[in-house]
Parts: sequence; C-alpha cells; structure tokens
Amino acid sequence: MSTPSARSIGEARYLSITSYKRDGTPVATPVWVVARGDFLFAWTRENSWKVKRIRRDPVIRVAVCDMRGRLQSPNWPATGRILSGGGEQMVRELMDEKYGAGRIKATIFLERLRRQASDRVAIQITLGGDLAHHDDSPVFTDNE
Repeated sequence: MSTPSARSIGEARYLSITSYKRDGTPVATPVWVVARGDFLFAWTRENSWKVKRIRRDPVIRVAVCDMRGRLQSPNWPATGRILSGGGEQMVRELMDEKYGAGRIKATIFLERLRRQASDRVAIQITLGGDLAHHDDSPVFTDNE
C-alpha cells in the first residue's frame, strides 16, 4: 500500500506517532495533527519522552488513530524533526485554525493546573523519507 499525501493524513483528528526507545522498543503516542504543504505537524510539550526520542532518533512511524491511540490506518514510515526558531508558533496557529483556539488554550490551562506545564515544540513529520525503520537510522545503535 502506498503512503497517502500529508494533506489527506492531516485531515484526521489524531495521529499516532511511534518513536523508538534506545533498545528499539516502539512507543506509540496519539497527538493532534495538521498538514501544510508536504509535511505533517504535531505540537507537544518540550519535555515529553517522544520529543527526547525523536531528537535522538528521527525515525518514526505514523498512522491515523483515535484519541486513545487505536489505529485506524496502516503505519507509514516517516522522519520527525523538532522545530525551533519560531516554527512552533506557525504550528500553534495551524492548530488553532483546525481545533479552535479555545480548545488549545483550555488544554494548556489544564496542564498548568496539573503542574504539567512546559514549553511547547513542534514536530515536523516527513512521510516516507530515506529511513524506513529504526535499524537504518544513523543515530540508532544497539550499544546505547
């Protein structure tokens, strides 16, 4: 099955991002998703484990899912990149357009109440890419 376009995947409400622990164990996390051009974007807490894993190893897999992470499509290979330098603001604006600014603000407010607040970062997701699975990653080694 071929990988659909970023635009068609970006129409989904949730996206499962599977990143990999140092030992190669996959960890899937549902996130809100938006598309712009040939890329998908997620917006998440900077101190989240998925951000730490993607910084170490950019190889991920993505699939459309529901809010609980139950897959609704096949997994597709992708690469993730943590955006900085204002990229997170562009993604925040896209999220506001898709999900509503009130919903985004409510999420941040609830995180602050639970003392989970942290800075936000954007994850740029490129479908396909040169790396089909974590074994091909230039930063993944069995010795870590």
